[in-house]
Amino acid sequence: MTILQAVNQPKVSVPPFVLARPAGRSRPLSDTLLSRIGNTPLLPLHNIAAAEGVSPNVVVFAKAEWFNASGSVKARPALGMIEDGERRGLLTPGKTIIDATSGNTGIAMAMIGAAKGYRVKLVMPGNVSDERKKILAAYGAELLLTDPLEGIDESIRTVHRLAHEEPERYFHPDQYNNPANWQSHYHSTGVEVWEQTGGAVTHFVAGIGTSGTLMGTGRRLKDFNPAVQVVAVEPADELAIIEGLKHMETSIVPGIYDPGFADRHISALPDDAHNMARRLAQEEGLFVGYSAGAAAWAAIELAKSLDEGVVITLFPDGGEKYLSVAR
Repeated sequence: MTILQAVNQPKVSVPPFVLARPAGRSRPLSDTLLSRIGNTPLLPLHNIAAAEGVSPNVVVFAKAEWFNASGSVKARPALGMIEDGERRGLLTPGKTIIDATSGNTGIAMAMIGAAKGYRVKLVMPGNVSDERKKILAAYGAELLLTDPLEGIDESIRTVHRLAHEEPERYFHPDQYNNPANWQSHYHSTGVEVWEQTGGAVTHFVAGIGTSGTLMGTGRRLKDFNPAVQVVAVEPADELAIIEGLKHMETSIVPGIYDPGFADRHISALPDDAHNMARRLAQEEGLFVGYSAGAAAWAAIELAKSLDEGVVITLFPDGGEKYLSVAR
């Protein structure tokens, strides 16, 4: 039986390739908090795909990154960059971790910093959700809020200035320019997607923020099979604000981003993201954030154009941190 035949059987059991990890790899009781980063499950979007008229020969699955410790995909690069800094002697006891974030990376860094004993200072736009600010405060992180009208770019400029002025005080992971960001996905997310689909993945769809998920996962999948298509999702224009995503033409472009890498780009509007996030909760039982809504909308739009395929997208986080800004 092929992968497509397996996933289109009556839904009485979970297809074997969507398990979070190979059978038999149970976690020992001695596991640490940080060992709970990675090995997230793939979940099907059967109901919405069927409602949208996607061919029965096309399946759409989403990587459920809220299963990571700290609740988002950003736990992967945060841990990767912090441990890379430790290995290279750039992050030493007594230094403060500082970076710009729209929320999820900051939450991951605050969690990891608390677990490892580092102070954390985060610079973020003032309009991020109250839930994120409260979570960061709970972890003990120091917050510096910048002009919300300037978006994440002003936060990035502020962090660069502070880190440059006091290099002896701060370790700046610099998630937008640090290769350890995309490499964390190359060594984890990409491998997981390949193994969970048994190598059947044909398309990978991801939103662009720092671009680490797209670049790292996409590169690894193309190393496994150059025919895998990588699809980037970004806001339609500079006024189309979808939290966590960047409109590259009008933003500070991350140094780790290769604009020629993706095979295709899909533009999403805020309404596309918000409406799909609502549908995911009500039709699939998946309560996710708005960048996940944008990724799902793009994945379904892509799937509708295919005759057959295995489309994998990635949901960066759950919806709990968006309740105060929900439409």
